[in-house]
Amino acid sequence: MQDKDTPARRRRRSERSALALTVAAGVLGAGLLTAPATQRAEAAPAAFAHPGVTVSRAQLDFVRGKVQAGAQPWKGAYDQMMASGYASLSRTPEPRAVVECGSYSNPDHGCTDEREDAIAAYTDALAWYITRDERYARKAIELMDAWSAVLKDHTNSNAPLQTGWAGSSWPKAAEIIKYTYTGTWAGSGRFAAMLRDVYLPEIINGSNSNGNWELSMMEAAVGISVFLEDKASYDTAMAKFRTRTAAYVYLASDGDLPKTVPSQNLNTRDKIVSYWQGQSTFVTGLTQETCRDFTHTGYGISAISHVAETSRIQGQDLYGTDVGERLRQALGFQAKYELGTAAPSWLCGGTVKRGLGPVTEVGYNALHNRLGIAMTNTQALTQRNRPAGSDNLFVAWETLTHGDNPN
Repeated sequence: MQDKDTPARRRRRSERSALALTVAAGVLGAGLLTAPATQRAEAAPAAFAHPGVTVSRAQLDFVRGKVQAGAQPWKGAYDQMMASGYASLSRTPEPRAVVECGSYSNPDHGCTDEREDAIAAYTDALAWYITRDERYARKAIELMDAWSAVLKDHTNSNAPLQTGWAGSSWPKAAEIIKYTYTGTWAGSGRFAAMLRDVYLPEIINGSNSNGNWELSMMEAAVGISVFLEDKASYDTAMAKFRTRTAAYVYLASDGDLPKTVPSQNLNTRDKIVSYWQGQSTFVTGLTQETCRDFTHTGYGISAISHVAETSRIQGQDLYGTDVGERLRQALGFQAKYELGTAAPSWLCGGTVKRGLGPVTEVGYNALHNRLGIAMTNTQALTQRNRPAGSDNLFVAWETLTHGDNPN
């Protein structure tokens, strides 16, 4: 594909490069749709912790010890990861200058290749840490270097979401390699430039599409900000994340109607009901996409858990805020129906589309294992699905990294 620098592309690139550095997550307006005054962006730490995107060094050390001891479920999760194509040392990266992704990745010009190479880099980084086999570190570097050498842009309607998905995996890989591998990564500066110049401008200003878009985009923006040690972008992304999370998962304490994102102008009940997939009865734990399908709902829930986990590693624990409560309730509500409970007539017209995906481990571990909160349905679903694999988009190997991990 030719990389034509057209006026329209230059204009779009300029528009999305205008970073929203003064986003306010606290005051959303007056009246019914006002967010709680306590909701605010968590400021970036004085010093970033590394590796610190979704997984920490302490978590990695715990996993490494369990795998070496042959303990379950970690050994089984590790074996699953190593048997996957993502861990193949013969994998050939498939980078391109322009990744074009339409709706549902149609057309798919590099979309699958980019996402899967990013997951593979993260997989190899985990394999390196657990085994100390330098071949995996070098393979992760090969994948990251291949893309940073050529990627210039993402185009078409799914560009923001695609950038968020791939951009969620790249910094997880890069954090582990940069801060634990003692060999040489000469291209780390170029890789950082790719994240800063190609990924961050595409995602930092958020999205007014379905909520899983912006949540995934903010996950990527937070992770990239940690790797770049970019405090301004971290604050911007976290502010948008707090606002979107409150607007994605309903709590009874929100009032008669769900919270909203101001830029979407959902200022009437009819508009809100339409945006919530026609659902007009709001109960705690319902998400904006529950009545669309559980797969997309899982994307949103997963992104919430990943940002909360990264924030905790960076020294600011969101699990004790409304973020944690919304995550707990969303997991429990969706898990109940994912496990087979029939939907009542008031919920999605009596029919739900299951398929939540491997997205429960991080939130379950944080809320149940660390905080001691009872989560019966989530526990049952998590244990049924172990070992949790990959969704082939931006979730990978979370029984291995977060299953019953006390760190």
